[in-house]
Formats: sequence, C-alpha cells, structure tokens
Amino acid sequence: MKKFKKFYLEITSVCNLACHFCPPTERQKQFLSVEDFTKRLDDIKPHTDYIYLHVKGEPLLHPKVDLFLDIAHEKGFKVNITTNGTLLEKKKDRIINKPALRQMNISLHSFDGHPGSRDKEAYVMSVVSFIKEATKDSELIISLRLWNLTQDNTTNLERQRNRELLSIIEREFQLDYKIEEKVTPGSGLKLSDRIYINQDYEFKWPALHEEEDDGKGFCYGLRNQAGILANGTVIPCCLDGEGIINLGNINTNRFSDIIEGERATKIVDGFSQRVAVEELCRKCGYRQRFGK
Repeated sequence: MKKFKKFYLEITSVCNLACHFCPPTERQKQFLSVEDFTKRLDDIKPHTDYIYLHVKGEPLLHPKVDLFLDIAHEKGFKVNITTNGTLLEKKKDRIINKPALRQMNISLHSFDGHPGSRDKEAYVMSVVSFIKEATKDSELIISLRLWNLTQDNTTNLERQRNRELLSIIEREFQLDYKIEEKVTPGSGLKLSDRIYINQDYEFKWPALHEEEDDGKGFCYGLRNQAGILANGTVIPCCLDGEGIINLGNINTNRFSDIIEGERATKIVDGFSQRVAVEELCRKCGYRQRFGK
C-alpha cells in the first residue's frame, strides 16, 4: 500500500484575495460538503496520516472548517492548514485547540501580493495575536512564510516591503536581531518555541503556456505526496492547481485504483529515470530544485 507524507485535500476553490503570484483558478467555485469530506478521508486513510486542507483557495473561508477538524481527529488524521492569515481573528474560535490541528502555515507574502491590502501593522498584529493565543495551551506548530524574494532582491522597494513586516515581528517576539540577517532562503528560523519563519524565493505556478524545458529531473509527486481538488480530481502534487494532470476522479473511482492507474504509473516510472513525462511537469520550475 503506497503511503504519502503529505496529502493535499482541497476543501474550497474560493479565495478572498487576488495575489499577483497566485493565478486565479479557472475551476468552478465550490466548497466541499461534509459528506464528501468524510468519504474522502475514509478513502485515503490507508495512504496517509497527514492532510493539508488546501491546494488553491483559502481554507478558513469554509463555513465547516471546525467540523472538518473534528472529523479528521475522529479518523486519526493530523491536519496542516495553509492560510493567507486575513481571517485568523474572525475564525480563531473555530480552530484554536482543535486536537487534529498540527501546524498552521501563514503566508505573510499575501499582504504585499494582494493589490488591495491596507494597514500592514494591523494585519501582522492580528497574526501575532492569533499565534500567541493558539500556541499558549497547545502543541501547535506555526510556520510564518515570506516567499517573495527575487534572485537579486536588491531594490529599495523590495527591502523596505519586507523590513516593515519583519520589524513588527521582531518587536512582538522581542528579538535582538534582524531576521533577514539570520534566515537562509529555503530554511526556517526559530523565533520561539514551535514558532518559525521561513523566507524563500517566489515561485511560479507551472502552466501549459510556459516554456518547456528539456524534461530532465526529479519530483516527489506521487512519491511522498498527492492531492484531491474540491471537484474530486486526483492530482500528483500540490502545484497542479487546475487539475491538468487529471489522474481520475474520487467521486467515481477509489483512490487506491487511481494511483495505480496507467497515467500515475507512467509519472512515477518516468521520474525514476529522471524524465518528466507530463507536459505540465516539463514546464514546472519547482521540479528543477531537485536537480538533474
């Protein structure tokens, strides 16, 4: 039985922001029903113990997110939630101290990535307030993400954009150093017990209109991760936000059968030979991080 370290279970395709780094989904806007969520957990249970409640969309928008956490706990799953952080204050009573919740990933780069963002101080303070309350009586892990670096990252605007945000965090966590002087792109820096910040370079979502590379390389899709979009489409990794590599639909087939199917098998076998067999994979810059 194939086991995955990460399993992305999208509970909504809807987001409350329009960030420049995240292409808007072309799929139907929808929220996963309690019935379908429960069925999908039962189907994937033999394959993973950890679920991530997103691919696209903002999971805290889902009106049943608290019930989903309860159901996940009943079925023995540990849950990670990635959020843009704008709804933490509004939804905190629904998620704090939920036993299934293992980790919250908060994408701080969403503030500057969204053209309509206002009042950075208020945004960061609401995130910090949530963190302090949520970690006080729990083992919850917090990962603050600032994934907006550029390769040269030299302009005054870029430096100022992040400095404003980081200075608030440094003040609130009483740090005696500047975060950017300690953190290494791609790795985490511990701010406090179970609280980390991670800076990294902005990545581009793979898309069919992008330029294709030589197809050489490796990927962990269908090796340590897989996913299911809200509409039921099974995908090989969390970067196939439109379900272009449609391995099958969980509403009509068992997950175990889908991942042993011809298309899924070809993907895994291809990467075993360091070859990307899918067009989308050949247009994915993230794959190049794993070398050739």
